[in-house]
Amino acid sequence: MVSIYPDLDALSHATAALFAGAAEQAIAGTGRFTVALSGGHTPRRLFELLAAAPYRDQIRWEHVHVFWGDERCVPPDDERSNERMARQLLLDHVPVPAAQIHPMRCAGDPAGAAARYEALLRRELGDDGALDLVLLGLGENGHTASLFPGTPVLEERTHWAASCYVAEVQMSRVTLTAPFINRAGLVVFQVAGAGKAQVVHEVLRGRRDPVRLPAQLIEPPDDRIHWLLDAAAAAQLPAER
Repeated sequence: MVSIYPDLDALSHATAALFAGAAEQAIAGTGRFTVALSGGHTPRRLFELLAAAPYRDQIRWEHVHVFWGDERCVPPDDERSNERMARQLLLDHVPVPAAQIHPMRCAGDPAGAAARYEALLRRELGDDGALDLVLLGLGENGHTASLFPGTPVLEERTHWAASCYVAEVQMSRVTLTAPFINRAGLVVFQVAGAGKAQVVHEVLRGRRDPVRLPAQLIEPPDDRIHWLLDAAAAAQLPAER
């Protein structure tokens, strides 16, 4: 499903409403809501909205379990850390129990961190389990989470989390793998800005080439994936407007 909004603020409000609805549905069904947060610039406004009324008051945060889709292997207080951003804008402002916040900590030991995070996921979710919601972004080069073009992690078929070295940014990262993301109850891409228009078109309407466009590996059934775009990012999708 592709939905288009006038701007980032409208897109963020739509994502916040979707987040709140998914949380209520999951908590009503299983007693908890498991979500993987994303990094980058686009979710900043979403986090701000979730941390304030009315969305903050619509979510039973004591039943929320927080994970991450990927993380840069830097200390948690580094300005590049996805965890740092989420804590500053969201988690420090809502009553999620500390024991239910599960950051990826990978500075100095990416491979070991990936193995430990997979073990954590299996312990929390069960070997047949899945996250209720995975939030994702899209890079101008077609990457999502830390699934970067041409990297070995794109070939992963069995592990839930993996480490990778991204040469173009000279940094190790830990990421959820495509097969595990595809298990989620709901996957939501948030994409904003004119700089993403070309890659949005290529990922959604172009030739399948997931080695070059790893976001194409994220392909759960249509009723479990939502692409939320602002008008600028959707500019090359006239059929969707």
